[in-house]
Amino acid sequence: MLVGERMSHHPVTTGPEMPINEALKLMRERKVRRLPVVDKRGHLIGIVSEKDLLYASPSPATTLSVWELNYLISRITVADVMTKDVITVTEFTPLEEAARIMADNKIGGLPVVRDGRLIGIITETDIFKTFIEMLGAREGGIRITLLVPEEPGMLASITGEIAKLGGNIVSLGTFLGEDASNRTVTLKVTGIAKEKLQQTMEALGLTILDIREVQATPQA
Repeated sequence: MLVGERMSHHPVTTGPEMPINEALKLMRERKVRRLPVVDKRGHLIGIVSEKDLLYASPSPATTLSVWELNYLISRITVADVMTKDVITVTEFTPLEEAARIMADNKIGGLPVVRDGRLIGIITETDIFKTFIEMLGAREGGIRITLLVPEEPGMLASITGEIAKLGGNIVSLGTFLGEDASNRTVTLKVTGIAKEKLQQTMEALGLTILDIREVQATPQA
């Protein structure tokens, strides 16, 4: 899956000349936590977060008068507080690479650019929604977590046995195990009774870390 399939198109943006109080108001009205900053040609020139704007705003404990305070805030623009060296991705960046970039750099969103022009944004919320789908979090079925040896053909053996029983794998995720010799594998399966699935996996010599029946959860 690529960023272009999950990004938000036509993100809310700001220009560099916008006062920070107006930018903060825009964020709260549109319920976003960051604003890409673009020039008049649509080229990305920076990004500003809600935290950036709050840090730049005068402290509530200030001794300035209301008039002085409003004047001061009106003089500070987005250009004064924005991050100029923006980390970006393209629409063809793999989604997991975008997630890694966010995690490694401790950021919650990445502007998506094409030839320097902003075409979208991918955020942690988009990643979370994809993660929910990948692990079938809204699907009902038997959820089982296994400790699987890091050996060729093990996943094929697991899925093959489930297929023989007439089961359907709704989702499958693999994660690093306790050490390099194994992996943790979580599946959600339908069409097989819990007890039968448990017996089948134990017959393969696998350690079952967790098994439970879960109900489907419709999207709110």
